[in-house]
Amino acid sequence: MIFITAKFQVLPEHADRWPEISGDFTRATRAEPGCLWFDWSRSVEDSSEYVLVEAFRDDEAGAAHVQSAHFRAAQEHLPRYLARTPRIVNASVDQEDWSELGEMAVE
Repeated sequence: MIFITAKFQVLPEHADRWPEISGDFTRATRAEPGCLWFDWSRSVEDSSEYVLVEAFRDDEAGAAHVQSAHFRAAQEHLPRYLARTPRIVNASVDQEDWSELGEMAVE
């Protein structure tokens, strides 16, 4: 799978509305057949920072995502709400889902 984590530094005046601002993009991406997950979290240390954790089935699904109409629309719409260019980690991982964290197993 393609595993991606990205940090979005949202302008403070838009931070509380970020889930709504990015909502159309989020819903459309989650509906893609190759999307495994697309989840936003808000930083506990910086209320203007959101972290996106996303995964796609394979390279083909990742390519379909960045070539989609909703991705292009997000490229046009979302940057005006950001304080800086998002930072990203993108890696191919040889698995299909989350693994258990054995060091913290729940009995």
